[in-house]
Amino acid sequence: MSIRLGDVAPDFKADTTEGVIQFHQWLGNSWGVLFSHPADFTPVCTTELGAVAKLRAEFDKRNVKVVALSADPLDSHMSWIGDINETQKTEVNFPLIADPDFKVANLYDMIHPQVSDKFTVRSVFVIGPDKKVKLTITYPASTGRNFDEILRVIDSLQLTANYSVATPANWKHGEDVIITAAVKDDDIPAKFPKGHKRVKPYLRTTPQPNL
Repeated sequence: MSIRLGDVAPDFKADTTEGVIQFHQWLGNSWGVLFSHPADFTPVCTTELGAVAKLRAEFDKRNVKVVALSADPLDSHMSWIGDINETQKTEVNFPLIADPDFKVANLYDMIHPQVSDKFTVRSVFVIGPDKKVKLTITYPASTGRNFDEILRVIDSLQLTANYSVATPANWKHGEDVIITAAVKDDDIPAKFPKGHKRVKPYLRTTPQPNL
């Protein structure tokens, strides 16, 4: 099943290291990040889950719940968490989904047969409070993810969901943003009282409006 931006994220019930969850109910009114890793007790995955644990406060600040997944059973997850905590000098503070029958992996198209029919790729899904998919990224097993970039994208998604703006290349929280084409020039002063710059008729920038 291929999942596209704007699709409702498939709901599911699953065992996790923090108990059984019904995904949509667990998300509640929060944003969500669902990410898969190929296997427990593997080096890149160990560093990734440690990195996410260290960023828990940043996800919380953005009202984002994070959950990881692999096709390993629950007892494997529970045992591996000890290694993550030890080697990455942190405490895993988010649930890991056990998906040995590939139920969730297949729902989210995390098995790419040309790569492997036994392990999930490194998928990332950012899901909004409306339960719709806002972002998907897929990495190969050999490349660990940049979770600072995922936080940056969430900042952009949350900002653009509430204001008529878009974010330019390499934008970071606090920098100027682009006024969308849907906003007429005459309406800009009322919508963006901090002022704006008209670089071209189609390129108008303004300070980040929610600061």
